[in-house]
This record gives sequence, structure tokens and C-alpha cells, in this order.
Amino acid sequence: MAKPLALDFDPIDRADELWTRRWGAVPSMAAITSIMRAHQILLARVDAVLKPYGLTFARYEALVLLTFSRTGELSLSKVGERLMVHPTSVTNTVDRLERAGLVARHPNPLDGRGVLAAITDRGREVVEGATRDLMAMEFGLEEYGPEQCRQVFDLLRPLRVAAGDFTEPEAGEAP
Repeated sequence: MAKPLALDFDPIDRADELWTRRWGAVPSMAAITSIMRAHQILLARVDAVLKPYGLTFARYEALVLLTFSRTGELSLSKVGERLMVHPTSVTNTVDRLERAGLVARHPNPLDGRGVLAAITDRGREVVEGATRDLMAMEFGLEEYGPEQCRQVFDLLRPLRVAAGDFTEPEAGEAP
């Protein structure tokens, strides 16, 4: 886990004050800086829980995704699409999971050139244990209640829509 800074002031608030004096008020600067710091804190918390399982958050996400599929396997392209990562990252993630015995690869029978990643029994055991531990620490968000977590999700959703991650369903349309 990351070492606490233990400062006697909020460095992001201080930066916001200095920024405002120099360039004028730009609330988005303080917001992005807070988001980036929160990312560092959360990643350190989650990584500390996943490390004993030999996982990073990216590898954990890939295993979870495979458990969500009906057959426990998905094409590498589908994994990349669902995790919203570059194909090279998918290959690297699956390579590491395969070396750890958590995933097996085999040819996609529906696509002669494609490859499927399939979660192994060991992978299922690991993802269950890691999930139990992550849920016990609220995925690092234990300072927030369920409603606050939903608010964070809702606040960040328009950013994800604007980035083209997905399109919002029309009013009255099923998601």
C-alpha cells in the first residue's frame, strides 16, 4: 500500500489556490488532480489485496470477465472490447494469466485465425478468493456508502459517453 503523505495541508487545495491566483479559477484542474490522486490511492489499495493472488487489477478484470461469459471463454478481441483496452494489452494480460495457469488458450472454432481465452479451474478459485477479499474492503472505497458510490458512477458516466465508450439508450428504450 502507498505510504500516506501525512501533510498538514491539502496539496490539491493549495495548488487550486495558487492556480487561481496565477491563471484564474479553473475548477476542472482541481477535479482532475483529485481524480488522478484517487486513482493512485485506489490502485495501491486494490493491488495490495490482489498481490497475494499473483494478480494485478487488469488481470483480475480479465478473469472476472471470463467468469461472466456463459462458457468461461471469450475471444481475445472480445476481451479487449469489453475491458476497453488495446489488443497488445490483452495479449500481455492473457500471456501472464496463462503462465500462472489461470487461463488456457485454444483456437476459436468459429474463426480459424482467432484465439479464445478460457478460465481454468484454478483461475476460478483465484478469482473467487480475490473477489471475496476485494468486496470485504469495498474495492478500496470503504469511506463511501452505496449511494455515494452510485453518485460517483453517475458523475463519471457522461465523460465515458463523450469518449465513445458506449451510447446512452434513448428515453424509454431498454438498455
